[in-house]
Amino acid sequence: QVQLAESGGGLVQPGESLTLSCVVSGINFNITALGWYRQRPGIEREWVAIIAGPGNTNYRNSVKGRFTISRDNAMNTVYLQMNSLKPEDTAVYFCNSVGGVNWGQGTQVTVSS
Repeated sequence: QVQLAESGGGLVQPGESLTLSCVVSGINFNITALGWYRQRPGIEREWVAIIAGPGNTNYRNSVKGRFTISRDNAMNTVYLQMNSLKPEDTAVYFCNSVGGVNWGQGTQVTVSS
C-alpha cells in the first residue's frame, strides 16, 4: 500500500520561499508519475505540479515560473520548490501518484504578512 509523508510546510511572508518534501513508499517510484496537490480553504483539492517518471513536468498556470517540482529516485522523494509565495498559495499541500486514491496528512503552507 502506498504511503506518503509530506513535510516542509510553514508560515512565511509574501515573496518568501519554501521547499516541500514527500517520501513515497509502496510503489515503483522510478516509473511512477507523481504530483503535488493542494486544498485551499473552501476550494476542492487541485493539482499544482506533475512530474513524470522520466522527469517531464507540468504546472498549473497560477504557479508557473514560481514553483518547481523535482524528484530524487534514489531517495523515493519528490520535492516542490515554491518561490515568490502569495497569500493565495495558502493551502494544505499533498503529494500523490497521479491517479492515486490514498492520501497522506499533507503539510500546511500559510502565506501571510
